[in-house]
Amino acid sequence: MSNKEAVNNLQTIPIGDSGSMSSLRLRHFNWRQYIVYFAFIGVFIIFSLTLSDSGFVTTNNLLNIVRQTAIISIMAVAMTFVISAAEIDLSIGSIVSLSSLTSAMALQHGYGIAGAVIAGLGSGLIVGLINGLLVTRVLIPSFLVTMAMMGITKGLAMLVSHTAPVPINDDNYVYIFGSGDVGSIPVLLFWMVLVAVVGHILLRKTTFGRRTLATGGNQSAARFSGINVAKTKLYVLMGSGVMAGLAGMLYAGRMHSGRYTFGEGDELSVIAAVILGGTSLFGGVGTVIGTVVGALLIGTINNGLIIMGLDVSQQMIIKGAIIILAVAFGRKAMNR
Repeated sequence: MSNKEAVNNLQTIPIGDSGSMSSLRLRHFNWRQYIVYFAFIGVFIIFSLTLSDSGFVTTNNLLNIVRQTAIISIMAVAMTFVISAAEIDLSIGSIVSLSSLTSAMALQHGYGIAGAVIAGLGSGLIVGLINGLLVTRVLIPSFLVTMAMMGITKGLAMLVSHTAPVPINDDNYVYIFGSGDVGSIPVLLFWMVLVAVVGHILLRKTTFGRRTLATGGNQSAARFSGINVAKTKLYVLMGSGVMAGLAGMLYAGRMHSGRYTFGEGDELSVIAAVILGGTSLFGGVGTVIGTVVGALLIGTINNGLIIMGLDVSQQMIIKGAIIILAVAFGRKAMNR
């Protein structure tokens, strides 16, 4: 249909026919962009009504959901950039375990908080850099690179720790990175908001964000427009490693120790949060705010099912079904 025909069709709608105009607006409404918000509100209302006598809506429990979700949200923000660039990072869970141990070991050897920060973030940066170079220079698919790096990094974490936890006795570190509260608000919430705001601005308001989306949308067109696709992919994978490093430090602070088991399976929750939030698995479309809401949705489901007293197997089945329904409904609405 030409633009002229489209205009003529619009002109045939009577001005007073508000029903037709509403139908037209609904037809062009991007349901996929907002499906995660509707799902989150719906799940929250259901649990609030069914678990009102079990303490679901108490301040304590809502803050617990934030504590349980914040670290996943931080990694998911970085993963939004990776997936928007049409890549994937399966090594983030193992980076978490390694960085929790390196930061704990730095504290144990007397290097202080600064040393722990350098060790934790540096571990993530190095692994992310290796991932990025293998993807952009050696041209190995990121799925294979990061899957292999997941095993290498996990093995390294087990090797340096001898599979034993490394305790943290620095109260300042513990307060700043995970266990502290400002009044009644957990420090983890501040970390989550900070990363989400910076991520949102970076993706939506900067040249780097536009280049990331363009790279994921159409690499050939991005190259012709002058975008250094390889450098963009390198940067997003490095950023993913750094945020996984931060997540490991937060795990260590919250649990008062570094452990090689931290982060196991987190990559699945992170990717689910990103896709639920509206980021396209094929790249080119990304939303940081949607990702955070997706993480909160998963955290709320986990929390509600635990309060309901379901065992782990039942929780996994129900959570998986809800996620599939939410994503499927979003795709169906998008394709209308």
